[in-house]
Amino acid sequence: MSRLLIIEDEEVIRRQLARLLAKHGYDTAEAGSVAEAEALGLQDFDLIIADVRLPGVLGTEVIERARPVPVLIMTSFASIRSAVECIQKGAADYIAKPFDHDEMLLTIARLLQGGLQSRQNAALKKDVARDFPVSGMVGDCAAMRAVSDRIQRVAGADITVLIRGESGTGKELAARAIHERSARAAGPFIAVNCAAIPDSLIEAELFGHEKGAFTGATQRKQGLVEAAHGGTLFMDEVGELAPAVQARLLRVLQEGEVRMVGSTASRKVDVRVLAATHRDLEQMVRERTFREDLYYRLKVMELMLPPLRERGDDVERLARHLLERAAQKLNRGGIRLSQRALAAIRAHHWPGNVRELGNAVERAVILCDGPTIEPEHLAIPVGAAPPPPAAAGQTSLEDYFRQFVLQNQDRMTESDLAKALGISRKTLWERRSRMNLPRRREP
Repeated sequence: MSRLLIIEDEEVIRRQLARLLAKHGYDTAEAGSVAEAEALGLQDFDLIIADVRLPGVLGTEVIERARPVPVLIMTSFASIRSAVECIQKGAADYIAKPFDHDEMLLTIARLLQGGLQSRQNAALKKDVARDFPVSGMVGDCAAMRAVSDRIQRVAGADITVLIRGESGTGKELAARAIHERSARAAGPFIAVNCAAIPDSLIEAELFGHEKGAFTGATQRKQGLVEAAHGGTLFMDEVGELAPAVQARLLRVLQEGEVRMVGSTASRKVDVRVLAATHRDLEQMVRERTFREDLYYRLKVMELMLPPLRERGDDVERLARHLLERAAQKLNRGGIRLSQRALAAIRAHHWPGNVRELGNAVERAVILCDGPTIEPEHLAIPVGAAPPPPAAAGQTSLEDYFRQFVLQNQDRMTESDLAKALGISRKTLWERRSRMNLPRRREP
């Protein structure tokens, strides 16, 4: 349901327009001045309808303050000149009072559709700058073919999906592929890394907050859940959420409602949640650190991404693909991987998976002076045998983490370790503490 804000100082006209829009399925809010409208949060609406003549500040001032929300200007003083002035200031359209009801409804429908297309275009532009193409999951091994098939199946069903896999396996890429193939593709795709936001801020970031809700909340702010209205919210590292945040998220999934921090009123949201984690949620449920009801709400459908070490020849395909992207990004044409470099890539365990491979390739492009990348440019061990496989059913992500840290902490800083593992320094420190791995002293 689209949310519309009516800014009109004449109460009779304002109420009449609100009733008309509510009758046709729009969620409306009203304000008698620009100041009242700003208190409601101009960016929280899909469209603003504002009169020109308002007490205090002219309605045309809303155009700049509400960006990128489209503003429909209405006035009793209809003229070509005033219409041109409004459009020049950035108004989405202009309508004269008294207006015809059908004309008003048609104009609103057209502007809302245009706003939806603008959001879609903005999302696509952001995708272009990403490390991986949304539609191009590189890989042809059996495990990746199964992943592609599962994505095709779940994309059209408007259900929650839990994406599992080690850090760096491409969970966000899979989530974007699901979104782009779904009926929500025209809506926004909002991604949030739950482990990267401090516990004290994650609640307000996800659900928004009212002005004065806590120290530093100087104005009302929309949360990421509401920002994803009509689209998809991807929550990476969902296993890091605190119990209080888990309870709020459960309400979003069960009731389709969100309540801002510091507010007593709930608001309806239409959002699809895709969650991802590398943690063992089943164990966390048994330990009562993750809500069982939330776990089953998230796991309506599950998607498991294989680690890079289990993808066979895909590692070479990915290395060449990432090299092509890095060379284009750094303006280094005609560069290639030597056979020794490819052998080192195949032999390496890649605990940081695709993210670690991407970092190694980009670093090699920077360090390589000639046309050929050698193993020393990749900064990965040469000739070292991969770690022995764990017994069937006992593969542990913590074992991979422990082994990688112990093998590399003498030659890598904490920042380099975290980057190679595809996690934040905060998460690296927390896991070190939990696993009793002393932190290496940095010079």
